[in-house]
Amino acid sequence: MAIPKRTRKKTVRARARTGLAAVPIDKGFDAVKDYFHMEIDRKEIVSQVKIYIKKTFNKSDVRAALACPEYKINYGYLGATAFWNNQNLEKSEKTETFTNHLNGKINEMIEMGQKILNEKKAEEKVQQNIISLSPMQRLQNKISSTIMQDLLDLEDQWINGEETTLDVYMQFKRYGLAGSATMPVRQVIEGWLIDYEDAYHKRCEDAAEGYSHLKKPELNRRIKACQDMLLDLDRIKSAAKATRKTRVKKPKAADKQIAKVKYKTEDANFKLVSIPPIQMVGKMRLFTFNTKTRMLTEYITESANGFQISGSTIKNFDQVNSRTVKLRKPEEFLTLVQNKTPKQIDIEWKALTTKSSVPNGRINADTILLRVLDK
Repeated sequence: MAIPKRTRKKTVRARARTGLAAVPIDKGFDAVKDYFHMEIDRKEIVSQVKIYIKKTFNKSDVRAALACPEYKINYGYLGATAFWNNQNLEKSEKTETFTNHLNGKINEMIEMGQKILNEKKAEEKVQQNIISLSPMQRLQNKISSTIMQDLLDLEDQWINGEETTLDVYMQFKRYGLAGSATMPVRQVIEGWLIDYEDAYHKRCEDAAEGYSHLKKPELNRRIKACQDMLLDLDRIKSAAKATRKTRVKKPKAADKQIAKVKYKTEDANFKLVSIPPIQMVGKMRLFTFNTKTRMLTEYITESANGFQISGSTIKNFDQVNSRTVKLRKPEEFLTLVQNKTPKQIDIEWKALTTKSSVPNGRINADTILLRVLDK
């Protein structure tokens, strides 16, 4: 009998931790402050301070503070202090000192921002009497002053008996007109084409009489010219679609992804404390425990970007390898999950008598975030 080949288990390469997902929370406030100074870029620093302002101050003060230029809060220690408070991490005398300093800076911004808002209000009153054109009105004006003038000139040349044509495609390129400008031009040319065809085929008495001075070869030439111009308009519209930029959705920042996550910070009965939810973003393996249902869940992802969070739902997890099980003796098994390797956990998990099922990816107010791993 043939011996079956051993298949190697597919492993997922861990993604390097960077940005907010790699903040060394466990090393204390000084380490976080140094990390923000060296590793966090300007946008994320400013974002953390703005989140803190929105959480801490009333609406009018928030509006005034955010009216100030961003360089006022583009300092690593301000971002670190805001991040520490946003994550509701342990407070100390040092963090309180930095928080007071941060609040002082924000109060200065509120005072400055109120002046800026007052100046904007005064400017708006002056600008109310200024008539501004909408983008569509500006486009219509441009069409009227460019390609429409060319069509009027062409019509005058035909009335004068000249056998001329118009390269509509090249004129659109010359004037920098977009595909949205083809519709009004098409309406004019199609109107001409209907009249010339009616005269050529004598389908309309008025058209036949109006163009009775033209011979059939000239009517046929003008019909062909109109058809060529309409084909040019089709090419312009197709080219506009081909060159249209495809919008690529950017992943949300880690702090914004976990802004609405509902979870249990601590459970006295099982003596468990959750990790900060921001640590879930970008990870490859996550263990959670529901204190109400006693369901232990292991989430695994094969996505190069790791886990993504939307509201209170985990995205990108592998529904084949992820699993959830009800624990009969949670205390013993949870200790193992918090300290052992994934391979050791897998061996003990398979020894459980209760049946595992596929998790739904949702986190709620009874969920403890036990542990995250990079592989």
